[in-house]
Amino acid sequence: MNTDSPRITRLETFANEFVCFVKATAEDGATGWGQTSTYNADITATVFHRQIAPWALGQPCDDIGALVDRIERAEHKFPGSYRNRALAGLDTALWDMAGKRAGLPVTALIGGSAGPVRAYASSMRRDLTPEEEAERLKRICAEQGFTAAKFRIGAEMGQDRDQWPGRTEAIIPAVTRALPGIDTLADANSGFTVPRAIAVGRLLEDHGVGHYEEPVPWWDLSGTQAVTEALQIDVAGGEQDTDMGTWARMIALRAVDVIQPDVMYLGGMTKTLTVARWAAEAGLPCTPHAANLGLVTPCAMHLLRALPNAGLYLEFSIEGDDYYPWQRGLFLGDPYRVEDGQLRVSEEPGWGMTVNPAWLERATYQVSEPGQEASAYARLYGATMTQGL
Repeated sequence: MNTDSPRITRLETFANEFVCFVKATAEDGATGWGQTSTYNADITATVFHRQIAPWALGQPCDDIGALVDRIERAEHKFPGSYRNRALAGLDTALWDMAGKRAGLPVTALIGGSAGPVRAYASSMRRDLTPEEEAERLKRICAEQGFTAAKFRIGAEMGQDRDQWPGRTEAIIPAVTRALPGIDTLADANSGFTVPRAIAVGRLLEDHGVGHYEEPVPWWDLSGTQAVTEALQIDVAGGEQDTDMGTWARMIALRAVDVIQPDVMYLGGMTKTLTVARWAAEAGLPCTPHAANLGLVTPCAMHLLRALPNAGLYLEFSIEGDDYYPWQRGLFLGDPYRVEDGQLRVSEEPGWGMTVNPAWLERATYQVSEPGQEASAYARLYGATMTQGL
C-alpha cells in the first residue's frame, strides 16, 4: 500500500429501508459514491458506521484490496451477510473514486473498456399465469430487442411446492413457444429437492432452455452438484454466497456450470473479481446476479466488460418502479437505456452514475469522521489489532 496515497477522511451514508448510498471523501477532496446491498439497508447503514467505517477512516484509499482485507480481519467475528452488505458500500465508493481520479470508467481499471453489454430480460414475477408471462416476455423482447429472457419456475424456497399446482409444467412450454429464436433461462430460487430438480431440469432441456438457476436450496452444494452432474443444461448458482471458502469449494467441486456472484451481497467488486478469477482458472463462466436497478446492475456491467470468462449476458430486471417503488428516482438521467437488447458502459469516469440529490434529501443521513466514538468492539480490540493490520 502506498503510504503517500490520500487517506479517507469522511464516510457518509444516505439510507432508507431499501437503499443505502455511501459517499467516501479523501483528504485531497476526492469523492466516490457506492451502495450497500438493498433491503433492510437502514440496518446495513448502522453496521457500516459501527463495523466498517472505524477501520477505514484514516487509511490510504489507493489499495482497495488491502483495505477490504484489513476490515475483514478486524471484523473476523462477524463474517456474515450484513458485514458484506456494508463492506460493499465502502468498496464500490472507493472504486468510483479511483475511476474519477483516473478519468476512466471502473471497467478500464480492471482490464475492460466502455461499450455494449448483451442483456437478458429478467422477470422477477411468479404471480402471472404462464400465458400472461409468455405474452409479457414476448412483448418486452420485441420492444427492446432482447435476445434472451428469464422466467421463474417453482416457488421460492418451495420444497417442491409450486407457486400453484402445475404452473412449472405449464410455463416452460408457454414461454419457449412464445419466444422462438430467443435464448431462454429459468430460475427456481432454491425451490426443489434434488429428484424434483432433476425432473424439472429434463423438462427444461426438452424445451431448449439453456440456463437453470438455483435448482435446490442454495447452501446445499452436494445437492447442487448432483443436479449439475445429472443434466446437460447449464446449472447456475452462487448469488447468495458470501463466504470465500464456500466459493472455493463450489468451484473446486464444479457444483455449478456458471457462477453468479452478486457484487453487493459478496462485499464489493474486489472480492467478486477474486471469485471470478478462481472460476476463470477452473474454466467456468461468470454471469453476475443483478436483480434490481440499484447500483448492482452498473457494477455487473463494468465487470462483464472486463472478465475473460464473462458469461453470455447481463441480468437486467424488467420490473419497473411500479413493481419496485423503491427504485424510483435513485439516479439522474436515463442510466438503464436498452437498445437492441444491450446496455452500454459509458466513458464516464467511475460508475458513470449520478445519485439523485432529491432522493438524498429524503434519506436518513449519518456520517463517520476521525475522532468519533468507535464501536465497543473496536475500542476493546483496536489498539492491539491495529499493530497487525
